[in-house]
Amino acid sequence: MLKDEIKQLAKEIHRSAIENRRHLHAHPELSFCENETSAFVKGKLDEMGISWKAMAGTGVIAIVKGEKPSNEVIALRADMDALPIAEANDVDYASQNKGIMHACGHDAHTASLLGTAQILQSVKNKFGGTVKLIFQPGEEKLPGGASLLIKEGVLQNPKPGAVIGQHVYPMMDAGKIGICKGKFMASMDEIFVTVRGKGGHGAMPHQNIDPVIITANILVALQQIVSRMANPTLPTVLSFGKLIANGAINVIPDEACMEGTFRTLDEGWRTEAHKRMKKMAESIAESMGGSCEFNIVRGYPFLINEEKLTEQVKTYAEEYIGKNNVLEMDTWMAAEDFSYYSQVAPSCFYLLGTGNKSKGINSSLHTPTFNIDEDALALSTGLMAYIAVKRLGN
Repeated sequence: MLKDEIKQLAKEIHRSAIENRRHLHAHPELSFCENETSAFVKGKLDEMGISWKAMAGTGVIAIVKGEKPSNEVIALRADMDALPIAEANDVDYASQNKGIMHACGHDAHTASLLGTAQILQSVKNKFGGTVKLIFQPGEEKLPGGASLLIKEGVLQNPKPGAVIGQHVYPMMDAGKIGICKGKFMASMDEIFVTVRGKGGHGAMPHQNIDPVIITANILVALQQIVSRMANPTLPTVLSFGKLIANGAINVIPDEACMEGTFRTLDEGWRTEAHKRMKKMAESIAESMGGSCEFNIVRGYPFLINEEKLTEQVKTYAEEYIGKNNVLEMDTWMAAEDFSYYSQVAPSCFYLLGTGNKSKGINSSLHTPTFNIDEDALALSTGLMAYIAVKRLGN
């Protein structure tokens, strides 16, 4: 059976998948600067005899064609960029690029897709259809590499009938995957607020217009967007993680700034919430004698897993690893630029378990100690290859 052959190939290439992942982990590059990463991917594809072309700067698009008759096309996507985080792991493959780290697992995504490519190339005489491999830059930075690739025609010539992606998930044990039909991940907007007043001596606040107090009022009031204005059945998150008022213990500054993120799963409410937040903040500042500059940078849309395709992927995964290892997932309020694919093509994005508490591998994404149980790479490569050939009708 083709499934058994794919599983055997996944075992045989497991060591090379680990080596590729470790090389990428040791040489992380920031969004849209993935020059060495891109060159590494191209070199590996050349070794496999797989043709490729460059898109969106550092992006790499490759094609594996099955030799049996079929016009079906599927796209498989991996992202390649790292984060501006200083790694704290004591491993021999730790980041060699100061202040940059693969803390979101994109090294594993890229290594996995290279492994999947190798498997597909090995069995291309046994399936029909075309597999488009998308090695994507810039997932971590707006406007998102996915949006740029789509504009450049990555989903054309040939046009895929489905786009599949996976993301490491340290809260789930290696050997399992998680999947959610329908709306899965949130939209993401960046919020930048500058409140201006009139600074002065902290002992004479009546002579000043305190932007710190105005900002504090705005910060608290804005939470009503979630608690009193959003439909309680609609997931909505508003969080501020940066607040700067550069005064002193006895100095009221002229301005205060804060930055945050807004996330939801409905485009209509998203737009309405933007208007309400801006109006609320500006009105509060004006009522207290100051002014407010409220800027929203619209980010990624919400990610939707097309239900029929996702049910197929779930079935294929259960065939490959057993029903007990395929978990139903809830909505996740993280954001992903894979969402751009899901807005224009039938798509499925699932979670790959990479945690292992017995090995001490349980740090969250985007942390200096994030790591993966590399046993997951034996699953990730073969499963995606199996999903592809099954979806293509083989």
